[in-house]
Amino acid sequence: MRILLVGAGGVGSAAVSIAARRTFFETMVVADHDLARAQRAVADRDERFVAATVDASSADAVAALCREHRVTHVLNAVDPRFVMPIFDGAFAAGADYLDMAMSLSHPHPSRPHEEPGVKLGDEQFASSDAWSAAGRLALCGIGVEPGLSDVFARYAADELFAEIDEIGVRDGANLTVDGYDFAPSFSIWTTIEECLNPPVIWEAGRGWFTTPPFSEPEVFHFPEGIGPVECVNVEHEEVLLIPRWVKAKRVTFKYGLGNEFIEVLKTLHKLGLSATSPVRVGGVSVSPRDVVAACLPDPATLGDRMRGKTCAGTWVRGVGADGQPREVYLYHVVDNEWSMREYGHQAVVWQTAVNPVVALELLATGAWSGVGVLGPEAQPPVPFLDLLTEYGSPWGMEER
Repeated sequence: MRILLVGAGGVGSAAVSIAARRTFFETMVVADHDLARAQRAVADRDERFVAATVDASSADAVAALCREHRVTHVLNAVDPRFVMPIFDGAFAAGADYLDMAMSLSHPHPSRPHEEPGVKLGDEQFASSDAWSAAGRLALCGIGVEPGLSDVFARYAADELFAEIDEIGVRDGANLTVDGYDFAPSFSIWTTIEECLNPPVIWEAGRGWFTTPPFSEPEVFHFPEGIGPVECVNVEHEEVLLIPRWVKAKRVTFKYGLGNEFIEVLKTLHKLGLSATSPVRVGGVSVSPRDVVAACLPDPATLGDRMRGKTCAGTWVRGVGADGQPREVYLYHVVDNEWSMREYGHQAVVWQTAVNPVVALELLATGAWSGVGVLGPEAQPPVPFLDLLTEYGSPWGMEER
């Protein structure tokens, strides 16, 4: 296996640190628009790791780099606006493809809070037949959320339930960042995108529909000392992926943002600072959202200042295999102190990065396979969960 990792930011650098301890691949080319950042990501690694530059907005540039290094698998670790050129570049070069966020959505032009327009991943799923015909696999949404959360959903359906009423992905944390009043622990570009777009819900008999941002608040109790966190509906890939392979009556995604974070996002939106279309400032054109991102600290640099834990998980209720009502929460918790001590990367980016590395190893061994555009729930869940535990980061389950 010869891997092209596109993006040497927080998640990409964490993926390098995780992969460096494994032996399943021959080469990992770490490419970024900033060569120095790619070089930092591979510094002090073994000879399997190579730094390179790439324009992630150019499918031709991605394909050329794949051909130069005889790449077999492309791992996309940049924000979702670059999904399609990287996806198309991998296909053009005859490589398999993995990402942690899918192609962008576009709200319904007249009923954005009732009906979906272009949904997350629609552009990629439209190419599924071409990928199948070429004998190539695009494994999409294989971070932590989406990714591990989808594996949990498939595991619940296969192993725990005879009938599922609802699958609800629930994400929460008690992380704080010393010295900052406002410092997101993940890409603010991606956070704005998923939090301000209309959230999507899926229901049997109705299909996908949307609601206003931050709808249906609920208090969810997270394990391992995190405790109660208010969660709200947010647009996320799981709701678009899970119903394609897992039978359930309802699928939702709720994120524990906190009132302060929600108010900041609402204010950015009101001021037009969430927009991605460039505006003229003096003699230059600049995207307001890029300005916001530039004004905030790089999440990859916050590890030494962060305290607490982050939890990703999937809550499932329905009828258990024994015919009795059942409700469980399958989850994965990462303590920032542990991830910094063991890997030198903060908890949120490390938790995201470990899952595609596990998936790549399963593809290398043949435990996972397939062609076309697939989500994680199209694959057997047990090999993934077993290997994640072998990586030193076990998952858990609570009966509720």
